[in-house]
Amino acid sequence: MTPLSSSAAADSVRPLAERLQLAARVRPYASRRWRPDDLPAPTLHLEDVSAIPFLSGIPGVEEYQHRARVRASHGDAYATVTGVESVYEAYCEDRLRLGTVTHILTQAPHASSPLSVAEGCMTGEAFDAITDLARRNERLVIHPYMAIEPVWELARRVADRTAARVTVLGPPPPVVWIANDKALFDEVVNAALGPGWTPETRRGSTVPAIAAELRALASTHAAVGLKQTRCASAMGNAVFESAGLRAESPAAVEQTVATFLERTEWTQGETVLAVAWEAASSSPSTQWWIPPTAAGPPTLDGIYEQILQGQRKVFVGSRPSTLPAPVNRRLAQAAGRVAEALQSLGYIGRCSFDHLVLGDPDGDFRIRFTECNGRWGGTSTPMRLVDRLVTRPRGARPPYRAQDVTASHLVGARFEELLELAGEEAFDPVRGTGRFIFYNVGPLSTFGKFDVIALGGTQEAAERAVLETLPRFLRT
Repeated sequence: MTPLSSSAAADSVRPLAERLQLAARVRPYASRRWRPDDLPAPTLHLEDVSAIPFLSGIPGVEEYQHRARVRASHGDAYATVTGVESVYEAYCEDRLRLGTVTHILTQAPHASSPLSVAEGCMTGEAFDAITDLARRNERLVIHPYMAIEPVWELARRVADRTAARVTVLGPPPPVVWIANDKALFDEVVNAALGPGWTPETRRGSTVPAIAAELRALASTHAAVGLKQTRCASAMGNAVFESAGLRAESPAAVEQTVATFLERTEWTQGETVLAVAWEAASSSPSTQWWIPPTAAGPPTLDGIYEQILQGQRKVFVGSRPSTLPAPVNRRLAQAAGRVAEALQSLGYIGRCSFDHLVLGDPDGDFRIRFTECNGRWGGTSTPMRLVDRLVTRPRGARPPYRAQDVTASHLVGARFEELLELAGEEAFDPVRGTGRFIFYNVGPLSTFGKFDVIALGGTQEAAERAVLETLPRFLRT
C-alpha cells in the first residue's frame, strides 16, 4: 500500500467536504489558525473535555484537567477549575524537570459544568491572567485537548482585549467534528481506503429504523453493537449477543434500542450507528501528529496496544505495540492514508485512530478502523511525557505501560504519601533511577485514583511493574 499524494488525499474526500460546505464553514477561523513558522510564543494548555458526552459520570473527571500540566513547557501556562497540590507541582517542576509554568485557576462558568475550562477562562481573574500573558509577549498560542468552539472564542476575546496575535493549535470546529464523529469518520476511512476497512455499519435516526438495522446485522454476525457518534472510551456503546436479539420480537428489540437511547441521552433525530461487533485478537491505536498541509505529511508517533476492560471495552491504559512487524506496517500504511485525508480537510495537531486486528496476527489478519480521537487522550499524553523524560539511543522509546489505577484504601491520601510509598521506585530523570512516573493525581484524595507510567528494560518488566510491584507497595 503506497501513500497517497496530497492531491490524491484531497480528491478522496472532496465529495464529503463539498457536501458539508466545509470551505465556507472553516473560513471564519482562518486568522486564528496556528502555523509552524509563527514566532515563538508562550502556550496556554487547556484540558477541556466538555464536548465529550457522559464523561461527567467518571469519578474525578474534573481533575483530569491537570493532565495539561505534563504537556506544558517552561514559560507556558495551563488552566483548571480546581486547585493545584503544591507537592505535585514541585514534583513536576523539580523532580521531572518539566519547567516552571503558570497555573491559572478559573471559575466554572456554570455550577453544572465544571469541565468547561475554556468558558471559565473568559471571565474574572483567569481572563485577566491570560490577557496579561498575551500582552506581555505580544502573542499567545492556545493548545487545547480538543479544539472546540469555546477555545476559538477565547482566542478571539484575548486578541480583542490585547491586540496580540493569538492562535489555536488545532483544527477549526467543523473539522474537529469530522474526526470525532464516528459516522463522519467512517466516511473518511471508506473514501481514503475503500470498503472493508471498518466493521459493517448501518445508520438510523428513529427507534424503529435503528432497531431494524440492528436486527439485520444480528442475522449475519455473532455480536452487534449500538454507538452514539460523539462519545469516547466506549461510554456511548452497547453490545448484544445476536442470538438473544434474534430470539426477541421486533417490538422487544425496539424497546432495547429505546432503553439504550434513554441511557445515552439521545436527541431525537440524531444518527445512531448499528455495527457488527467483531471479535478481535488485538485493539491497537496509531498515534499521529498532523501538521498543516504546507508543512509536510502527517507523522506517525507510535503504535500502541490498548488495555481495555469489560464487554464494552472501556479504555484503561496502553503500551507500545508488541504486535508482529507485518501488522504494525499494515496499520501504519493504512492509517497514514487516513491521516493524509484528514490533513487535506484541514485537520492539524494531535490525532489517533483506534483499530481492530482480526484473525491471526502471525498469519492471516485483517485491519479495521473503529474510531478517531481528534484530540489528546489517554495514550498520547503519557506517550508525550515519556518522550520528554526518557532519553534513549537513536531516539528509541523505552518499553512502558501506562494505566489508570484505583485503590480504595488510598481514598483520603495526598500525593506526598503516594511518593513516600513509591520511594526509590519513583522515576528520577536526572539520575536515571526508578521506574514509576505519576500524573493525573487530582482524583487521588477523593477517589484513590491516579495514572501511572511504569518503565521497564523490557515490555515484560514494565508489565510486571504495574501488575505486581505497584500493588505490592501500594498495600504497605
